Amino acid sequence: MVKDAKTGECYRADHLLKAHLKQLMSDEKCSAETVAGLEDVITQMDNYTQQELADLFVKYNVKSPSTGNDLTPPTSFNLMFQTSIGPGGNMTGYLRPETAQGMFLNFKRLLEFNQGKLPFGAAQIGNSFRNEISPRSGLIRVREFTMAEIEHFVDPSEKNHPKFSNVADLDILLFSSKAQTSGQSAQIVRLGDAVEQGVINNSVLGYFIGRIYLYLIKVGLSKDKVRFRQHMENEMAHYACDCWDAESKTSYGWIEIVGCADRACYDLSCHSKATKFEPNKGAIGTSYKKDAKLVLEFLAGCDECYIADQEKLLTGKGEFSIETQGRTFEVTKDMVSVKRFQKTLHVEEIVPNVIEPSFGIGRIMHSIFEHSFRKREGDEQRTYFSFPATVAPYKCSILPLSQNQEFTPFVQQLSDAMTKNNVSFKVDDSSGSIGRRYARSDEIGVAFGITVDFDTVNKTPQTATLRDRDSMRQIRAEVAELPAMVRDLSNGTLTWVEVEKKFPIFEGQETSSKKE
Repeated sequence: MVKDAKTGECYRADHLLKAHLKQLMSDEKCSAETVAGLEDVITQMDNYTQQELADLFVKYNVKSPSTGNDLTPPTSFNLMFQTSIGPGGNMTGYLRPETAQGMFLNFKRLLEFNQGKLPFGAAQIGNSFRNEISPRSGLIRVREFTMAEIEHFVDPSEKNHPKFSNVADLDILLFSSKAQTSGQSAQIVRLGDAVEQGVINNSVLGYFIGRIYLYLIKVGLSKDKVRFRQHMENEMAHYACDCWDAESKTSYGWIEIVGCADRACYDLSCHSKATKFEPNKGAIGTSYKKDAKLVLEFLAGCDECYIADQEKLLTGKGEFSIETQGRTFEVTKDMVSVKRFQKTLHVEEIVPNVIEPSFGIGRIMHSIFEHSFRKREGDEQRTYFSFPATVAPYKCSILPLSQNQEFTPFVQQLSDAMTKNNVSFKVDDSSGSIGRRYARSDEIGVAFGITVDFDTVNKTPQTATLRDRDSMRQIRAEVAELPAMVRDLSNGTLTWVEVEKKFPIFEGQETSSKKE
């Protein structure tokens, strides 16, 4: 956080610097080389330390945007929402910054529910709170928001997902930390290749990245506006060994909408090392006197890989060097030997790794609105939302052609059948023209429309038209068939292409709506 030195107004440092740099880039006098340098700074914004941010504020002469006054150096700010607890208000408490804590607290019961076996997952949805410095942009940055989180607990020694092959062939736009720091752009990569090459830490994390991607596309985000960005070293949460954010391209730029972290904070507490250094305490004490304790503590903490490397030096050169607490010590053959042994474990205690996909529901909704907004070709005043039927607020509109009372029984029949098929619908029997009512349904993203007309009343069998919102094409089918057809279209077991193959295209009402 930085403050206006005179008024005390607060700003979030990274956001203010980013806005300032973008303003510099928009200047026509700014050279291509300068623009490239500024873009590189913006790309690595989340990777800068507090001091590096302070240096950048000085370098680019950033001032308070509202007054032009000088700013204070960046300081740390706690985003947790502090509140007072108890009747006297003398106890400090914090509103939760994420929903995950409850699942960790209930881990023992969740494990029992899964018959004491790993892996297993738990999910939760609820409100979270952050004391944002500068809330803005509608649903994008708010102090109270809805989160949905999954905690997938897995044995750290078995981080291979059995269903990874289901998503391995997905081509996904990945923006690795290496690409960000080297100034490269995001690349489309096969998910299986990213895991094999170690770009993504393991197949369990890769599986959830694949499933998050499929979910985002299914609810209406555009493939060309979704990418996964890897956290850089300084940005990584203290508990994570790898973390990727699903980002959506919006009018506000690329925004994080889902985080997927490998919370690899674990300790195999019952695993004694199978290989260890056997020190000669007398020889070490003779050589290093009071510093012998430092050498012994270092040797006791060495892992198997390090010991194997040093053993080669010990065999070849007769010595190796160690560094501890800023000092260097030479260790010779007479001071240490390598001991190997086997140990049978009857009980193994582990603390599981956790893969945590965390969904920001408001941000996902905002992205759906932006990515689904359309204008009719040739009529830019006529706008609509192309929501997938699965997330459309209403799946279907029921539209009598006019207010003629003969249509009422058929509207009622369709309404009852829609309710029985669990299909959300709305009846629009207002006096407007059918074309105007089509447009009104399209504006709020209703996926399909059924029109009851005079052929429904006068001809046998009794039929009505079904209209697809996006293509505006219509078919005609029996009234009794339509509710189940809309249900299947809405849950994805039937496609509009399949419907058109089975039923003839109908031109009537659509022609009338185009004229109007």
